[in-house]
Amino acid sequence: MKLLTELNRGLVGENPVLRLMIGLCPALAVSTSAINAIGMGAATSFVLIFSNLVVAAIRKFVPDQIRIPIFIIIISTFVTIIDYVMQAYTPELHKSLGVFIPLIVVNCIILGRAEAFAYKNPVLNSVFDGIGMSLGFTMALLSIGSVREILGAGSLFGYPLFNQLAAATVMILPPGAFITIGFLMALLNKVENRVQ
Repeated sequence: MKLLTELNRGLVGENPVLRLMIGLCPALAVSTSAINAIGMGAATSFVLIFSNLVVAAIRKFVPDQIRIPIFIIIISTFVTIIDYVMQAYTPELHKSLGVFIPLIVVNCIILGRAEAFAYKNPVLNSVFDGIGMSLGFTMALLSIGSVREILGAGSLFGYPLFNQLAAATVMILPPGAFITIGFLMALLNKVENRVQ
């Protein structure tokens, strides 16, 4: 039951983007389309889950004074792996996400979960925490990306839904990301207040 709590925490209660307001740089920058959102979510998920696993596995052997540099080395190793894999197998997506893939190294979700959770908890709990936070981050990105693509480009996953002339171009620009995040946060608050 505790593992399900770890998994569920990142989805709603501590959603990185819509609750904790961390990881906003990629959320704002790459969520211009649903495909980009899924790509960034998958890349971040890979890094978060595996870095949580490794940090939790070695936590008893890491001196407290050098834990942060060790976490960064672990995280950057997984970022390098996902960067090369995406470059090899999804070159268009890799090009679209650009510099934001290497910047996963400094994403506060990853380092924050390593420091606040994985360093203090067993491996299985840390993996479930990583999965939950990853799903929450990916769901937030997908929601933001879908809304922005539909309203800003008149399409979803690249498939046209309506005439692009009727689209609100501002939605695929940075202000559109802020507007979308604001409305999604308000919607989440409204739903959560109704449930309580």
